[in-house]
Amino acid sequence: MHSPSRRTAPRLAAALVAALVLALSRPTLAEEPDARAPRDAPLGAPPAPPESQPLPAPARQVEAGRDATPAAPPARRGATTAAPSAPAAKAATSSFVLGGYAEAAYQWNFNVPSNGITHFRGFDNRHNTLTLSNVALDAAWDHEGLIGRLALQVGHTPSTYYLSEPVAPGASATSATGPEVWKYLQQANVGYRFGVGRGLTVTAGLFLSPIGPESMAVRDNWNWSRSNLFFGLPFYHTGVRASYSLSDPWVVTLGGYNGWNSVVDNNHEKSASAEITYKRDHIAVSLLYFGGIERPQGAREGRAWRHLLDSHVTWHASPRLSLLAHANGGLEPNELGVSGWAAGAIGGRLKLLEQLFFAVRGDVFYEHVPENGAGRATPIFWPAPWVSSGTATVDLRPHERVSFRLEYRHDHAGGDMYFGGHVEGDGGATPFVMNRDSQDTLTGGATTWF
Repeated sequence: MHSPSRRTAPRLAAALVAALVLALSRPTLAEEPDARAPRDAPLGAPPAPPESQPLPAPARQVEAGRDATPAAPPARRGATTAAPSAPAAKAATSSFVLGGYAEAAYQWNFNVPSNGITHFRGFDNRHNTLTLSNVALDAAWDHEGLIGRLALQVGHTPSTYYLSEPVAPGASATSATGPEVWKYLQQANVGYRFGVGRGLTVTAGLFLSPIGPESMAVRDNWNWSRSNLFFGLPFYHTGVRASYSLSDPWVVTLGGYNGWNSVVDNNHEKSASAEITYKRDHIAVSLLYFGGIERPQGAREGRAWRHLLDSHVTWHASPRLSLLAHANGGLEPNELGVSGWAAGAIGGRLKLLEQLFFAVRGDVFYEHVPENGAGRATPIFWPAPWVSSGTATVDLRPHERVSFRLEYRHDHAGGDMYFGGHVEGDGGATPFVMNRDSQDTLTGGATTWF
């Protein structure tokens, strides 16, 4: 492998300068929100000031902007306000927000893998190359209670995003389905807000997963890379959900879906979820259950029901310090025993200067794979019994719509699941052979949005 210094430095500098130039054109489409944007809040709405910005409160997140008026700056759920005048009320019944973002990065993997792959890292997975990670265009609308969301994406990220999408063949008059069909679509859903009680919203389509606090957009996260929990747990679901505001801070959401990471289902059964969220100015809490049969038809584990529990808390302890805790675990009793996992992550973000922030995160993910006389179950997540990571990120925001990140990360596992040095295999007929139980990376990235 070649040293990254001479050939990559000019390209990296050029890319970062281009991102800054793009960002310095101040947008005029979006209004300033009065609350932190959740993970699937419209991209046209700028995020809250970085010192108070969580790993966007749950959408994998607190429901605030998720089912409340998605096309407008998110308001507090259940809040009561004076009735507007007739012209103002009419204007408030219809809105449209257009937004988008671009993400690019360069990464150096100190294992120097010959195949150029930083393995099991989600979207930042290429060594010694400038990568256009993702470019997304997002539209959200609200017209007299009818709401909708469409987010398109292209780049390196979408291909990883849809790696687990089921593949099904077609026929003479029917097309096949799989990742290549859906990868340019990040979200697509429509819904209606019914005038029931404090507010009932029913939405159907393709959603970002409500599991976990991290976001698809880097700008909404404290770190550039995502945790092992984000990468292991599902990214998206297709189905229908209903949200009801119990009170100002409390919202309950029920959902029915095809399952984990499946626009088109891989079996005959469906999955269900129930989530309750609490959100105040300085704290956001989520507790979620997700259950269903996730194995494909014909799996030797049988028709096993998988139970998942997820909880996370984001606390803005002061104007300069924010803290996050995330826990996830689950069980799947099946024909070969009981598959199970337990995972957790903690993180913090500190405002050093007006435009400079420092964030750290640590996570660990254990998985139990059962076996008996009939064989060994297929792992749900990893080729090793446990994985962990430690991450430190510097975030420079010289403009309200641009972020430059420098990040160091260490990954470690209970077995070989990364690459380093000479890697056997060709990635085609002969798969690459994992030959390291750890990896260290240094990543420089830039993201800008409107």
